[in-house]
Formats: sequence, structure tokens, C-alpha cells
Amino acid sequence: MKSFELKVSFQDWIYIIIIAAFFGFLISLVFYFLNEDLQRFSTITFSTASAIIISVFASILITISNNFILPKVNKQFWYIISFAFSFLSGAIGFLFSYSFFSNFDIKIIDFIQPYATYIGITIGFLTFLIGLILHQFISMKYKNESIKSEILETKLKALESELNPHFLFNALNSISELIYIDKKKAEQSVINVSKFLRNAIYTESLISCENELEMVKTYVNIENTRFEDKIKLFISSNNACLKKYVPKFSIQLLVENAIKHGYRGIDLNLFIEIKQDRIEVSNDGKVSESVNYGTGLKNLDKRLQLLEIGSLDYEIEDKMKFIIRLKNENTDS
Repeated sequence: MKSFELKVSFQDWIYIIIIAAFFGFLISLVFYFLNEDLQRFSTITFSTASAIIISVFASILITISNNFILPKVNKQFWYIISFAFSFLSGAIGFLFSYSFFSNFDIKIIDFIQPYATYIGITIGFLTFLIGLILHQFISMKYKNESIKSEILETKLKALESELNPHFLFNALNSISELIYIDKKKAEQSVINVSKFLRNAIYTESLISCENELEMVKTYVNIENTRFEDKIKLFISSNNACLKKYVPKFSIQLLVENAIKHGYRGIDLNLFIEIKQDRIEVSNDGKVSESVNYGTGLKNLDKRLQLLEIGSLDYEIEDKMKFIIRLKNENTDS
């Protein structure tokens, strides 16, 4: 895996090129005021274009260095190699620009001709210094992002840990009641709990809807040991929707909530529908007049916000319906 010090995003390079163009424009004004006989437009064009070409050379050479050279060498040589590439990008970029504009009859070329090589070397050292600043900036930026990512992961794990003991306690209670009534059913319940917990220890905070639904099916099988198979589960989705990613235990939590608050002593039908932009969990049991988020629902809402993939909502009509509204970027992986 590449170190974060080597990651320079495309957006970062766009900013660098824009800054370089502005810097080139300022340099053109210096040239113009040093010699007012220079043509204003051609001087601005040459200086700005040269700055852009140098930054493009830098983006190409440094990207090649970061992707193909530095990962293969000892980290202690990174500075030397990076700054050598930074120097070359400035010197070669300027000389390339100078050679290109030499084909045109513009006074700025005649003005700098005696000093072209020295200017190229000087610009090389300038890009060397800019490379040092860029390296420190990128390093600090991604260290900060790495810290944020670790904090986010810690928060998510803390929230997830609140769910497991609660479910396990209920499941074990159900099994303990079955041991003296139906040993075979109790044994099957233990197998289901084992299967559920095996999936639960999956380390990622986001899992596919397909995997989450497998956990939901196992969960409903476990709950049916208490409710004597009165919980009926209906799932509607397509293959594309099944590839969408959701927080672990998200749909399961809504199903658990539906059983807890919707069951009224007779068969309870649970409906899960996964669409392009949302996941709906509804039931034909009790309909609440108002909804107050308890620990579980608040937990899920926080995880959706932390992961920045959607939000939790609900609708009260003829059925009680909870909805995970997914953001557009939560696409297939």
C-alpha cells in the first residue's frame, strides 16, 4: 500500500496549475516593466504559458515518481528523488517552453535569450523549493485525513458495539426458554445465532445490501423461535440494488424495531423494498401516531451521518414505514 505522503490528487494539481498561471502572469508584468519595449500581449502569453507548462511537467514527472519509483525504493531516499524530479520539471519545463516560443517572432524571446540557460536552472531551484513546500502541505493534509478517518472508525465501532450485546441478550433469552420445550429447535437457534455473529464480526462498517439481507433473514429465523414462526419476511429488490452499500446492522435494526413495536399477537408481515435511492422497511402491525427515536434509531441515524451515505426517515400512513434515504454517490462497488 502506498504511503499517504505520495498521494497528490487531481484536484491538488488543478489548484497548482491555476496558481502557476497567476504567478506567470505576475512575472510577465515584471518583464514588461523591466523593458517597456516588450510586447505586452506576447510577454503575458509567454510567461503565463511557461508557468502552466512547468506545472504540467511537474504533475507528470512527480506523478511518475510517486507511482512507479518511490514505492520501490527506501523511504530515506524519497526526498532526494522527489526534489530531483521537482528541479527537472522546472528546468525542462522552462526550456521546453522557451524552445517552443522561439519559433515565433516575439521580443521577449530575444530579451531572455542570453540568460535562457541560467533562467532554466534558477526556475529548477524554485520548483525544487516549491516541491518541498508541496510535499509538506500534502503530508500534513493526508495525515490530518488519516487522523479523521481513525476517529471516524472509532466512533463507528463504538456505535456498532452498542448493538451486538443487546441482540445477543435477547437471542440467548429465547434459546434458554426453548431448551426445556424443544431441544431440536433450540439447537437450530444456536446455529442461527452462531451464523449471525459470524457475519457480525465482519470488520467493515459498510456492507452490501445482499450481505445485510442475509443477516436479516438469519435474525428473523432467530426471532421466530420466540414468535412461533409468526414473523413473515418479504424482500423486493433487483441485482443492482443488492450491490448498494449500507451500514452493518442498518436494515436488521429496522426489522428489529418493526417486530418490537409492530407485533400484536398475530402474524406480522415485514416488507423490505430496496430501490435506487432508498431502502424501505414496513410492517402491517401496529401503527404509531408519532415516532420518537430510541437508542437504536439514533444510533443508526448517527452512523448514516458519519459515513455520509444517507439519512433515516419515516412515514406514517396505513403502515409504519422506516426509510434509509441513500445519497446518489452510494452506487455499486
